[in-house]
Amino acid sequence: MFGICNLAIIPLRIEPNDRSEIVSQVLFGEHFEILEQLKQWSKIRMQYDNYEGWIDSKQLQLISEANFNQLSNEAIILNADLIEYITTPNSLLIPIPLGSSVSFINHNEINISNFDFEGTKISGEKTKESLLNTAFMYLNAPYLWGGKTPFGVDCSGFTQMVYKLNGYKLLRDASQQSTQGEALSFIEESEPGDLAFFDNEEGKIIHVGIIMADNYIIHASGKVRIDRLDHLGIFNAETNKHTHKLRVIKKIV
Repeated sequence: MFGICNLAIIPLRIEPNDRSEIVSQVLFGEHFEILEQLKQWSKIRMQYDNYEGWIDSKQLQLISEANFNQLSNEAIILNADLIEYITTPNSLLIPIPLGSSVSFINHNEINISNFDFEGTKISGEKTKESLLNTAFMYLNAPYLWGGKTPFGVDCSGFTQMVYKLNGYKLLRDASQQSTQGEALSFIEESEPGDLAFFDNEEGKIIHVGIIMADNYIIHASGKVRIDRLDHLGIFNAETNKHTHKLRVIKKIV
């Protein structure tokens, strides 16, 4: 079975329980395979990044395998504004966040609610320079574990969505993203838009941010913020100490 998200933002949970940890979010228009169904819950695998989790079965619209394949093989069309509105035939407005997919709206067989969208759309690969322009749209967004929107985002959700809006695919978690791209030996080799990864005492990758010019980094820690980056890691001028230990820099684009 297959489905699509027809609501603005729904939680993707680690277990089929309303009290379970939210590990990610499913945004409007994202589609997925349904792996398992319980009475009230559906275990899904996201088509975009193969991320798995549980969603409330009331918060999805079933689609056919043919529709799933059709959407999977088409270019992704995303909402490019911080917040936009989907309209319904009876003139109801549904707010959707930056990065929501509006690809299916032109497909009558999938768009059974007759949604309409007249906002700004973005699709295809952009230049590497565009990555930071997109990143600034999330500046000061509050940190939210599992979040993927300007209203709450975690470190890897931030990097994934910035890259997605520019036509480049990243996996969901920081540890997964660190397996992608080409490793650079020194900060001096990096360019704005490259990713910096940080580990804990056990050597596990736990954080990621986007490198800016002149040894700055934009990342989600408490909020999406800009800090200094050096060979040790992220230096927070407000606390006058390093907050994250640098592990590796990756060139994705």
